[in-house]
Amino acid sequence: MKRGELEGRLLVLVTLGLTAFGLVMVYSASSAAAVVGGRDPNYYLKRQGVYAAVGIALMAWVSRRDYRKLRHAAPTLLVGCLFLLVAVLAVGASVNGARRWIAFGPAAFQPSELAKLALAIWAAGYLARRRAPRTLKELARPIGATCILSCLLILAEPDLGTAIAIVVMLAGILLISGTPARLLLTATSLAVFAGAAAIWIEPYRRARVFAFLNPWGDSQGAGFQVVQAMIGLGSGGLFGVGLGRSVQKVFYLPEAHTDMIFAVIGEEFGLLGSLAMMAAYAAFAYAGLRVAVYCRDPFGKRLAAGLTVLVCAQAAINLAAVMSLAPLTGIPLPFVSYGGSSLVVGLASVGVLLNIASGHGAAAADEVRDRSRRDGRARAARARGGGGAAGARRAGDVRRVAGSRRSAARS
Repeated sequence: MKRGELEGRLLVLVTLGLTAFGLVMVYSASSAAAVVGGRDPNYYLKRQGVYAAVGIALMAWVSRRDYRKLRHAAPTLLVGCLFLLVAVLAVGASVNGARRWIAFGPAAFQPSELAKLALAIWAAGYLARRRAPRTLKELARPIGATCILSCLLILAEPDLGTAIAIVVMLAGILLISGTPARLLLTATSLAVFAGAAAIWIEPYRRARVFAFLNPWGDSQGAGFQVVQAMIGLGSGGLFGVGLGRSVQKVFYLPEAHTDMIFAVIGEEFGLLGSLAMMAAYAAFAYAGLRVAVYCRDPFGKRLAAGLTVLVCAQAAINLAAVMSLAPLTGIPLPFVSYGGSSLVVGLASVGVLLNIASGHGAAAADEVRDRSRRDGRARAARARGGGGAAGARRAGDVRRVAGSRRSAARS
């Protein structure tokens, strides 16, 4: 089996497994709420099914296209995403006080999801042709400035969870590029300070932090969602209450089919089911990082690391928030939570990973090496040619001098 083939198969297996499992859990978590809201019980399942079909088709198509073309499209893609992040603040649909979606008829698109992919492609392309930053000044321009601008636009929606995911993803790309750990630690400390400031200036974010520290202190207010999630996870026990039998999802757990879907999984499948799903994300991280480590193309190596870290960081943030190990951030569980933009962009990202794993990374490295060899031979040939001409000129000069001396002697 060729190198990368095992990782590619594992990525496909885990991704399709999580997507299929997500369809089942979206139906389980949303059917009762849909009926109460006067909708078809299959309303959310049908929409998620369409998103999954589009995403899988896009994943298959992207996996057969050379990922190296993304490097040339990265600046255009990044500028387009920044424009969409500005546009969503002006014309985006307001849902629960947040403007994160641009509506297109019955569908809605979340620009911040595409921005994460665009930033990963752009950062990987930039660092592939330049030395990794060694100082804060080098890090600030242009990677730090671009990251800050994107995060500020996303925080204005507001969406703190996506901003955190972007920072973690860029840190992963910088780490594999060779950025010193001390510099990354300093930059991370600055990012944490900025995040704390962003939390403090927004009352609802402060309430979430206080609810995280003491959810039972306001169990009917700011801590309600955290408390209900813990009750759901605790009710599942070791084996769970059974598929479709969750009580929390009906009237108690807000956003049961989106951000808090893991609480429903824990209640219906218990500790063993929850651990199995965590193991799936661990397998995804293993396969994706192996693709990055063994890829010989600098751009492919950085892009594979960034996309893998992006998926797994979002999963870790969501799981930590539901289990009350971190404050709630409103970030979905990749491939499982309901949401078209997240699912389609996530599956497209896996398509890029599959393309890198299929051997294009090695082919790119071979092309770069062959080009370097051809350039080296051309320079050597020019050097030899130049040396021969110079030698001929010197020989002619010697002959002319000798002839002049003989003429002088005869005279």
